[in-house]
Amino acid sequence: MHSLSMVVPMHDEEDNVLPLATQVQAAMTACPWPWQLILVDDGSRDRTAERIREAVAASPMHVAAVVLRRNFGQTAAMQAGIDTARGSVIATMDGDLQNNPQDIVRMVRRLLDEDLDLLVGWRRERKDSFWLRKLPSMLANRLIGAVTGVRLHDYGCTLKVYRSAVLREVRLYGEMHRFIPTWMATVTSPERIREEEVSHFPRIHGRSKYGLSRTVKVLLDLLSMVFFVRFRASPGHFFGRIGLASAFVGLAALGWLVWLKLGQGETIANRPLLLLAVLLVVIGVQFVCTGIVTEVLARTYFEAGAARTYLVRDSFGDPDAFGAGSPDARRIAGEEPCAGAARQP
Repeated sequence: MHSLSMVVPMHDEEDNVLPLATQVQAAMTACPWPWQLILVDDGSRDRTAERIREAVAASPMHVAAVVLRRNFGQTAAMQAGIDTARGSVIATMDGDLQNNPQDIVRMVRRLLDEDLDLLVGWRRERKDSFWLRKLPSMLANRLIGAVTGVRLHDYGCTLKVYRSAVLREVRLYGEMHRFIPTWMATVTSPERIREEEVSHFPRIHGRSKYGLSRTVKVLLDLLSMVFFVRFRASPGHFFGRIGLASAFVGLAALGWLVWLKLGQGETIANRPLLLLAVLLVVIGVQFVCTGIVTEVLARTYFEAGAARTYLVRDSFGDPDAFGAGSPDARRIAGEEPCAGAARQP
């Protein structure tokens, strides 16, 4: 039997916490599996943490919480919730009340019935500003799909449903939450990744954390992701291509200069090409060596069991509780232990 964990990262959402918890509880009346809601406070400066405590106190058998020491970002907050989750299926969604919890049970059913590993929400009727939100998102979705080969309509939708065992093979850090489908495609077949139309509502309370300022971050993260996806098993090939190309041009130029010196008897000491050729050779060697060393160091850091992308200040509620607290629910929860040392693909 399966169990469901819902992870909701929140930052300065004090007016949305209790309504969200209420909506989730109402939606889960149709849920045939044991379920839990995990609220993650990502270093909020308002009363979000207090409201989360109230939600846990109101339903301790269904709601658990993690409070981070400071604002680490949505990706780290999401990873904190995933580490806490005990369900065999994990759903993530935003805490701004723009996602509809009623969609979750339907998505989980499809994930299980079609034996999928990831089901991505598609906000087809998105209730956001066209110029500031929808247009940049459309362009980003097309760019990401073209570069990664995993084509989806809505990479930015946080409402997703995962098979827990597969999701734990991916370690999230940086701003990786935007590219989770692509990272998942490195540990499972793209054929097991699908999308589902979901509801979307306009924001009522609070302020959006997204804007055009994130465009640069998305582009940089896209480059980083392409590097890991294509060269994760042999990172030296990425830097090696650049280094070898640079060194080849430099060596070719040096060969030409040697021929001019020895064959034509010309003076080459005052030629700018000599300095440029030597510089290209040095750059080529540095690209090959430095690239391999830094990549090994980065992988060692993030894959070490003690390395995390967040620090927990407090946690409360029982993450092992799935509603009735029955022996079956406890047994189901125990089947999916927290994988704190999950691997990064």
